[in-house]
Amino acid sequence: MTFDHVQHFIRKIAPLANLSAAEIKLLETPIHIHKAELTVNGKKYPAYRVQFNNSRGPYKGGIRFHPEVDEDEVKSLAFWMSLKTAVADIPLGGGKGGITVDPKSLSEKEMQELSRAYVRAFADHLGSKIDIPAPDVYTNGQIMAWMLDEYEKKVGHHDPGMITGKPLELGGSLVRDIATALGGVYVLEEAIKKLKLKGKSVVIQGFGNAGMNVAKLLSDRGFSIIAVSDSKGGIYAQQGLPVDEVVTIKEKTGSVQNYHSGKKISNEELLTLTCDILIPSALSSVITEKNADKINARIILELANGPTTPTADEILHRKKILVLPDILANAGGVTVSYFEWVQNRTNYYWTAQEVETRLKEKMVTAFHKVWDSFRDRQYDFRTATYIHALHKILTTEKIRGRI
Repeated sequence: MTFDHVQHFIRKIAPLANLSAAEIKLLETPIHIHKAELTVNGKKYPAYRVQFNNSRGPYKGGIRFHPEVDEDEVKSLAFWMSLKTAVADIPLGGGKGGITVDPKSLSEKEMQELSRAYVRAFADHLGSKIDIPAPDVYTNGQIMAWMLDEYEKKVGHHDPGMITGKPLELGGSLVRDIATALGGVYVLEEAIKKLKLKGKSVVIQGFGNAGMNVAKLLSDRGFSIIAVSDSKGGIYAQQGLPVDEVVTIKEKTGSVQNYHSGKKISNEELLTLTCDILIPSALSSVITEKNADKINARIILELANGPTTPTADEILHRKKILVLPDILANAGGVTVSYFEWVQNRTNYYWTAQEVETRLKEKMVTAFHKVWDSFRDRQYDFRTATYIHALHKILTTEKIRGRI
């Protein structure tokens, strides 16, 4: 997604949200754009940290390592993080970071050097009271550990809350590994109650961390997972798939298509299967104007970021399909990152049950606040979610006197 799309989105939603020219300008303008060029083994890598909005608290957002990372992308993602923390009602703002690199081309030693170089470049702009990064595309807990270590070397004291998604041994939080999926399940359960949906058939596009975990969680709750897919294709069984067996096959062979039973299907076919709940949990822009009219689900739970295009949204709304948008549906990850930050700041750590209880309370409350503003409106649930988040940001901006 380019920043032109963000600007188009803001201007499209402005009349519905009654946004003034000053409010539009503020929402379109990141507070800081930090750039650097990192050198590892003589090779140079562009790096970015965009801090979009901090009216509600310190900046928060992941760091991605990817060959297509650029300033425009990072700026857009930082904007969406501002909305995600607002809709989840956690006292943090929105930021994002990245390095333009193909991580598969680096050795482990080079990955560590690059991670540490990133922190050295941006250390003055990071910290538990300023900006708190986290893992994103092609980054993980080990990379967060290296970054934390480098930051603490530079500042000369421990500050585990300056980064989240860390290993448990360095102050990570329990439940963080399943937080995105679990948060999505809590939102889904509330939506099912609102729609009085009786059916429990589920289709999951994408079988990485989020997709695999949501399959396990829903299967344990009595849902029937009838189809799953990864980048190589999918499998389908109307009577339901044995999730534990499919997970084992995926982990051993690298693809769900190596499962011995079930019908092999393409990702395109999977998206149009008749089901009660469709969960895109991998790539962006997989539901488009080309296939939206063929979607046969009652609810779409967006665990992926941006899986539905704006044109497809309009078609789904006409078909009365409830889309639970990414900034709400997958906000469980950043919510438990917030919990990790809180635990680091207090130096008191919660049990898994305590984390799950707090996560459920946050996600259920967020859903109902959006639902209350949506039910009497003519626009779709996504629009209601965005307006709710924008108003929360603008309220704090007004209180601060920035607009």
